[in-house]
Amino acid sequence: MSLAGRRALVTGSSRGIGRAIALRLAAKGCEIAVNYRRDRAAADAVVAEARALGVRAEAFQGAVERWDDCVALVRGTVERLGPPDILVNNAGVPGFGRNLADAEVTDMQSVMAVNTLGAFYMSKLCIPELRRHERSDIIFIGSTSATLCPPMNGIYSMAKAAVGALSQTLAKEERGAGMRVNTVAPTLTASDMGNEFAPLFNVRDLREIDGASPFGRVCLPEDIAAAVGFLVSPDNFYISGQILIVDGATGGLIAGAKVD
Repeated sequence: MSLAGRRALVTGSSRGIGRAIALRLAAKGCEIAVNYRRDRAAADAVVAEARALGVRAEAFQGAVERWDDCVALVRGTVERLGPPDILVNNAGVPGFGRNLADAEVTDMQSVMAVNTLGAFYMSKLCIPELRRHERSDIIFIGSTSATLCPPMNGIYSMAKAAVGALSQTLAKEERGAGMRVNTVAPTLTASDMGNEFAPLFNVRDLREIDGASPFGRVCLPEDIAAAVGFLVSPDNFYISGQILIVDGATGGLIAGAKVD
């Protein structure tokens, strides 16, 4: 399962799921490009933890919905660490709270820009670098919302459904380059972003519903990181073009949610 000698660029990796992914890969020996939007201190903390694991790591600022930022992010990674052979498109924003009829056009634009266009921009820019390697991987972080399509979450569901289509298309187009492309689709996860949904359960923190969740707790960022770690590992030779759902066999539904 060692990733020694490999190099990963993980978007949105200063906190939450992205942070867990970056540290999981670092623990396996992978060099890490940590991307952040605003919180440099949080990104520096992830870099320090990764370096303590014995790998090179650098922090890079950039908003993935901005093409020029993505260009600078990829260029900086190549210049300071070398060409990546793993790209994890993790950066995302929620779009919960309004039904589609009442949603503002700006809501749609902002959620699609980060979740969908950002993943496309980063993939397009990284593919020439990924093609340099005998084996490379792109991982998209999707969502069970893409298939469940719950009410009051339509914009986010649409954005993540598009990510799934992007992932599966690239898997076919880049197969000849030795590239594995997969999506990990989490259920609601106890992270900074996930806790924005806590009011659905009349709680402030999703860990308060551990007792109503599979296996005695809600999904954690480390669960998603474990799935990513497997997909980019040498143990995965033949899995590509797949959407791996991480939901504890709930079908994406969590007991107690008020979404009617």
